[in-house]
Amino acid sequence: MIRALLKTNTGPTARLHCMGDSIPAIIGAAGVRLHKQEGDHATPAGLLPLTRVLYRADRVAAPVSHLPVEPLAPNDGWCDDPTHADYNRPITLPHPARHERLWRDDGVYNIVIVLAYNDSPPVPDRGSAIFLHLQSPDRRPTEGCIALDEADLRRLLAAGLSEIEVPPPV
Repeated sequence: MIRALLKTNTGPTARLHCMGDSIPAIIGAAGVRLHKQEGDHATPAGLLPLTRVLYRADRVAAPVSHLPVEPLAPNDGWCDDPTHADYNRPITLPHPARHERLWRDDGVYNIVIVLAYNDSPPVPDRGSAIFLHLQSPDRRPTEGCIALDEADLRRLLAAGLSEIEVPPPV
């Protein structure tokens, strides 16, 4: 079991400290928040266990991981509608509620790891779709996820990364 520690001052740039390395990371545009709300563009503080790995088999090789690894399909999505019973759960598209497509054109979900946040059970408006995924080429901030370079993400998964600790802002 390997834990990484996310360190940030303010804003969307951070460092993930793991196995003696300090790895550049991108987080939510609003930085880290202890009391995350849906749509606030903040990364939630707390211990975030990794639960499963999803990947675009048409674009990348399956990552090596001790976690379950599953290919994405074009109709995979995630419900981000706090008024719907499927809030913060994987869904099959089309879906009547507001949602996010996991099959994206921009490549950031070519590898996406589901983080256990607000999922047992989901609390409406507390935040949804918090993932560990690939950085965009321009390193733009996420909507609350943690993003890494593909080589770093693959290395951490292969080493057995199992959780990320995100300390609350000071």
